[in-house]
Amino acid sequence: MTDQTMTIRALDAAATAAKAYVTGLDAAPVAATVSLADLRARLDIGLGDTGTAADEVITDLVAAVEGGITGSAGGRFFAWVIGGTLPSALAADWLAATWDQNAGLTACSPAASAVEEIAGNWLKDVLGLPAAASFALTSGCQMAHATCLAAARHRLLAGRGWDVEADGLAGGPPIMVIANDQRHLSIDRALRLLGIGTKALLPVATGDDGRILLTAFDAALAAAGDRPVIVALNAADLNIGSCDDFATLIPRAKAAGAWVHVDGAFGLWAKASPRHRAVVDGVERADSWATDAHKWLNIPYDCGIAVVADAPAHRAAMTVSASYMPVGGDAREAVDWNPEWSRRARGFVVYAALRELGRDGITALVDRCCAHAATLAHGIAALPGARLIGGPGLNQALISFGDATDAVIARINASGEAMFGATTWRGQRAMRICVINWRTTDADIARAIAAVAAALD
Repeated sequence: MTDQTMTIRALDAAATAAKAYVTGLDAAPVAATVSLADLRARLDIGLGDTGTAADEVITDLVAAVEGGITGSAGGRFFAWVIGGTLPSALAADWLAATWDQNAGLTACSPAASAVEEIAGNWLKDVLGLPAAASFALTSGCQMAHATCLAAARHRLLAGRGWDVEADGLAGGPPIMVIANDQRHLSIDRALRLLGIGTKALLPVATGDDGRILLTAFDAALAAAGDRPVIVALNAADLNIGSCDDFATLIPRAKAAGAWVHVDGAFGLWAKASPRHRAVVDGVERADSWATDAHKWLNIPYDCGIAVVADAPAHRAAMTVSASYMPVGGDAREAVDWNPEWSRRARGFVVYAALRELGRDGITALVDRCCAHAATLAHGIAALPGARLIGGPGLNQALISFGDATDAVIARINASGEAMFGATTWRGQRAMRICVINWRTTDADIARAIAAVAAALD
C-alpha cells in the first residue's frame, strides 16, 4: 500500500466518524457516559513493537473513546463558555491541519500570513476596536492576556527608564495591578507567567451587579501612589455576564497614567450587536483587549485574540530576530506579535468563520444566544424549587436549587438531555447557564427546561 493510499484511507475513516458525530448530536447524550477508568482500560493497550495501519488506528481510537466525548459541539451544552463549530470553520480547520503550515513566518507560508493579516483586520472592525491597533492570534485567551500584559509591562517600565526585555524585572519599578474581584483567574496566571506576580494584584470590590464600585476603584488608584499601574476590567464575567462601566472607569484610569486591559473572552463580542453593545460602551478606549474566537465566533479550539492599541509596545514585548529569518518587504511577521514561534495557521479558520457569518450573521448569533439564555434562565426559575440568583446578563445566568443544587445538576447531566456546570457565587452554590453555540435552537431550550423539571420532580 502506498503512502498516499494509507493517508486517504485514514482521512476517509476520520471523515466517516466526524460526520457520524455531527449528525448524531441531537440524539446523543450531552455529558460523558463512561468513566475515566473505562477510557484508560480501552486506550492503554500497550505500545507495540510494530506499527498499526493508519486507518485502523483511527477506527480503534473512535471506538475506544465512545461515551467519553461530550456533546459540547451541540445545542444543549450549557456548561462553561464553550462555543460550537461553524461548518466552514470545521472544514477550514481540517484544511489547516492538512496543509500543515507553520504560521510563524511569512516565508514558511505566504498564504497563512496573508489570511491572518486580513482576518485580524476584520476582527478589529467587527469588535469596534482601533484600526491601527496590532493583534495576535494565540492559543487562547490565557496567552492573549499574557501577550497584552507583556506589552503593558514594556510601556509602563520603559516610561520609567527600565528595559524589562533586557534587564528583567529584578530591581525595576514594581507594577501594581488593579482588577475586578470577579476576574477570571487567567489574569492571575498571566501575572505569574510574566514575573509580575499575584501579590502585585489588588482586587477591587464589586456590587451585586458584578461591576467595580467607583469609590473602591478611586481608592485603589490612590493607593497605587507613584507605582506603574495596570487596570484589568471585565467585559462579561463568567457567572452573570456583567461588564464593568468602561465609559467611567477607563478615563479615570488613564488620567492616573494606568494601562487599561480588558478581559473580553466572550463579552467583547457584544460590540457586534446594536442591541447589546451598550453594556460595553467605552470599551474601545482601553489600551488592550483579549478575547476568544473559539467562544462566540464558534470556531474549533483553539484560538485566542490579543489586540493592543500601542503597536510599538506590543512588538517590542514579543519580537525576535535571527540570521536565518527572512527580513524586508511589507509582510506582517506573526512572530513579531505572538508568544509562540512555531504555531498553527489559525487565520484560515478565523477567516472562514467571519466570511460564513458576515456582519449580520455575527450580530444575529450574539442576539440569538442572549435571547436563548434569558428564556432558559426564566423558564428554569419558574419551576418549583428553582430560583434565579444572578443575571441573565448577555448569555449568562445563575440558578440556585438551594442545598440540592449539586445533586440536581448531577441528575440533569446524567439524563443526557443537557449539560450544566456548577459554581459558587457570593457564597451560594449555583448552576451556571451559558448559551454560546450557533446550533442552539428554541427546541433545545425547551428540551433543557424539561430536563431540569424532570430532575426536580
